[in-house]
Amino acid sequence: MKISETKEKKIIHRPTRYFDEQGNRIYNSFEYDLPYNPSYKDSERKRVFAKLIDMLPFFLIFLIIGKEIAIVSFIYSIPCVIIFGAISETYWGTTLGKKVFKMKVIDDFGNYPRFLKSLSRNFLCLINFFPVFTDYIPPAHHTWEAEGTRMNFSMHLNNTICKTYIVQESRIKEIKAMLQQKNIKTAH
Repeated sequence: MKISETKEKKIIHRPTRYFDEQGNRIYNSFEYDLPYNPSYKDSERKRVFAKLIDMLPFFLIFLIIGKEIAIVSFIYSIPCVIIFGAISETYWGTTLGKKVFKMKVIDDFGNYPRFLKSLSRNFLCLINFFPVFTDYIPPAHHTWEAEGTRMNFSMHLNNTICKTYIVQESRIKEIKAMLQQKNIKTAH
């Protein structure tokens, strides 16, 4: 069983217009089978900082030992982080930056991603840093300077394309147990 094929039951309580004898609102309960998403919610900021932590050693090596200027050191550190991140995620499911924030990378089967998938994922992380302008549509007479823009970084596109997930380290056992349980149910 794959994580992307797994569903979880959710019960949603929706208020009605009616009240009981004690004056409490009556709720209708609806049960839904929603796609299971083990991803680390609201992790965008931590993931940006984790990537910066991953880049810092390479940046410093090029800056101090290689005697390069800061911008060149930064540019040289990008491919190093992509390659080292792919190797690190393949063997340990994490990088130095993710380890600081207790995050792991898993594939659709709950395992650490294979090297090529992790390399693709790390290469595609470059497109995550292109800002996405959302939640703001100015009126025709309005200028951008007057209100400003709301700029977000979508840190999920590379995971969506590669079918990988960023999860909390503490949830790995739970996810593997759930996938194992689903495999047992489908076998019977």
